[in-house]
Amino acid sequence: MADETFLYLTTSGHRSGKPHRIEIWYVEYEGRHYIVAEKFERAHWVQNIQHNPQVTYAIGTRSDNGQAISGSARTLSATNDAERIATVKALMDAKYGWSNGLVVELSPKLT
Repeated sequence: MADETFLYLTTSGHRSGKPHRIEIWYVEYEGRHYIVAEKFERAHWVQNIQHNPQVTYAIGTRSDNGQAISGSARTLSATNDAERIATVKALMDAKYGWSNGLVVELSPKLT
């Protein structure tokens, strides 16, 4: 779908230090954005976040990637964040019919 909205996430490569950008499905909840890593910790972008949680991201379409937001990212823990994970997965299921993976929370940098 040409006008579908995506989240464009840029992390710093944990080995190279170079910017690494992905296009991914997302949901918004309580002022934060959430994405799901199908490959869990094996996803390179998740490994990048684990080494450096500072990211930039934008919400947009393939023809207009949106305005960049500086922020931080963290993987949610089944032990500490079970309720939030369940909520985010329900939102992903409602929006995309899919939610299987590691939930990652993106928080905008407060200015």
